[in-house]
Amino acid sequence: MTPETLLDGKVQLYCGDNRDAIAALPDNSIDSIVTDPPYALVSIVKRFGKQGAAAAKGNDAYARASAGFLGQAWDTGEVAFSVDFWRECLRVLKPGGHVLAFSGTRTYHRLAVAIEDAGFEVRDMLQWLYGSGFPKSHDVALDFETQLCERRDGEWYYISDGAKMERGNWRHPLAVIWDGWGTAIKPAVEPVCMGRKPIAGRSIVDNLVRWLTGAINIAACRVPGEKPDTTRGVSGRNYFSGLEAQGRILDDGRGRFPANVVHDGSAEVMALFPDSVSSGGKQTSGHDGAMRMGRSSGDGANAGGLGDSGSAARFFYTAKADDHDRAGSKHPTVKPVDLMQWLVRLVTPKGGVVLDPFAGTGTTGEAAFREGCRAILMEREPTYQDDIRRRMRLALAGPDERKRESIKAKVEDKAFEPGSLFANL
Repeated sequence: MTPETLLDGKVQLYCGDNRDAIAALPDNSIDSIVTDPPYALVSIVKRFGKQGAAAAKGNDAYARASAGFLGQAWDTGEVAFSVDFWRECLRVLKPGGHVLAFSGTRTYHRLAVAIEDAGFEVRDMLQWLYGSGFPKSHDVALDFETQLCERRDGEWYYISDGAKMERGNWRHPLAVIWDGWGTAIKPAVEPVCMGRKPIAGRSIVDNLVRWLTGAINIAACRVPGEKPDTTRGVSGRNYFSGLEAQGRILDDGRGRFPANVVHDGSAEVMALFPDSVSSGGKQTSGHDGAMRMGRSSGDGANAGGLGDSGSAARFFYTAKADDHDRAGSKHPTVKPVDLMQWLVRLVTPKGGVVLDPFAGTGTTGEAAFREGCRAILMEREPTYQDDIRRRMRLALAGPDERKRESIKAKVEDKAFEPGSLFANL
């Protein structure tokens, strides 16, 4: 399989099955993998799509889901949860190379286990928080009504015995009991599995000298803003770190250490992180002092900082994907390019090669290009291959040209309404 070259050779695109494409790559040739595989949210397909299963009728949400997530037939775990596929990813990565793979909350465990079973060390789980998710919950009371009652000639009847429901008591008794109950909570997070290929040599230094991989770029991924002055260690009382008191540590002006939480800056997400001030060394006890903004404390233990603000500003944030990020694409799950840049920067040495075997619209490729890296993209679907070509063509374009492409795409498909991952369900 011969790749197309885009952006003067800085991006290569393999058009076809990523299992065939990755087999063509040499061992230890990739610096990092940053990717967004299909989440395989197709449990309803198993219930309604197999031979002999009940037809998905009477409920539009079931009908849509039975065709695949967001109606997309490609959303399966055939590759994303394959140990053999991730073993190939391990082969092509340099020792110490990292993989960052998005997933859904319901299927993250399957992705992470496949990555680990392939030979990766699971190093962490990042979380992408957003405020634009839509709940897929069923109104259980309404389900009772539609399944146990029917309306004929303006009147309601019990299906079980055909008896007419009494006027003034239009709801089925079981529906009344379950009024207000549902089946799912609102989605607001996508987990990202962070794995690393085992290092070669005696230490991380040996690996860095030989392969330039194995570490993460803390300095370049710090979050701008002031850090609170802290007192590190409390003599005789710090049960968690075992550190003795080391005195006051002042803000060094370098910004906050990158965390494993990323968010979209929406009002809904910001409300999850209300401004608060830590105890500043004051003794606390009971539940009020046991956990404050993620910092552990106990009776007499330092809560972690003097005047430590609890706002979401301490985490990296970027707005959800907009028209600029979409670059005219109709793909339902486009990620913000800024987010993908931050992830590429975190795990890829300057000038390194980033692989995205589930390229989608090519946001990883654009992000790698903007970070001074090269990218290898793999995409099976012809529609998204065209999106990648357009995105690479627009990578150096100004906002006006990208806006024109977005407007053109909307005019060509008025039925498409871009939104969050769980829109239209």
